[in-house]
Amino acid sequence: MASLQAKARVIEKTSFIIITALSYTILAFLLFVLGYIFLQGYRALSWEFLTAFPKNEMREGGIFPALLGTLYLMIGSSVISVPIGVMTAIYLTEYVENIRVLQFIRLGINNLAGVPSVVFGLFGLSVFVIFLDFGSSIVAGSLTLGILNLPLVIRSTEEALLTVPISYREASLSLGATKWQTIYKIVLPTALPGILTGIMLSLGRAAGETAPIMFTCATFYTPHIPDSLFSEVMALPYHIYVLATAGTHIEATRHIQYGTAIVLIVLVLGLNFTGMVLRYKYRKKFKQ
Repeated sequence: MASLQAKARVIEKTSFIIITALSYTILAFLLFVLGYIFLQGYRALSWEFLTAFPKNEMREGGIFPALLGTLYLMIGSSVISVPIGVMTAIYLTEYVENIRVLQFIRLGINNLAGVPSVVFGLFGLSVFVIFLDFGSSIVAGSLTLGILNLPLVIRSTEEALLTVPISYREASLSLGATKWQTIYKIVLPTALPGILTGIMLSLGRAAGETAPIMFTCATFYTPHIPDSLFSEVMALPYHIYVLATAGTHIEATRHIQYGTAIVLIVLVLGLNFTGMVLRYKYRKKFKQ
């Protein structure tokens, strides 16, 4: 018996050491990648880089149109994915009573989450750009990214709703509230921190996707800010892709490529940090 306990302690200690070593290795690799990108691109960073248009065949100037276009696509995709995703999650957690129907819908959502983003791009090209005749536009790109983000919003919202204790619902209903009043006044506010986290993650994904916007809305260069929802738009990830693979001065623009990557990384990390802050703020509020 003592030998078995000693063997279990050795296995536990060894496993802890391996997991710790792997964690630090991954962290070191991540810091190395971020550090390398920063060292390659920091000299491109300036206020002009963020606020000016590209010029001199993309070898000079800034990324303002691409930055603005990315913000447009983030907002547009959230208009599609957030309301539909949240309402779908509410339906699955609060209204569906047939277990088989629930399992079937969840299976579809999980399968949709595993579809490569390039397939969503081809879908957006076929349906929104060609069939609905939106053309290469902000609308087509936003709809495509919104559908791409739906599984993420649905699953994160559903998980947040499931963390709300059933006793909250029972207490509200026992006091005479309707089911919808219980959801709107009790369940949703309690689950809000988790819902916000999922929304911020979906915004970060929308900001970083290249394949879907390549087929539906992105352009290499535009000399003006988009003036309608049916205009083509520049975007940070596609801007990086074009400069790194299809430009005429790939080596000359290498610092701009990495500088744009830094801006995109900061944008995504900023969204994640904002989600963490909001989550902490609302959790603290509801605990009081």
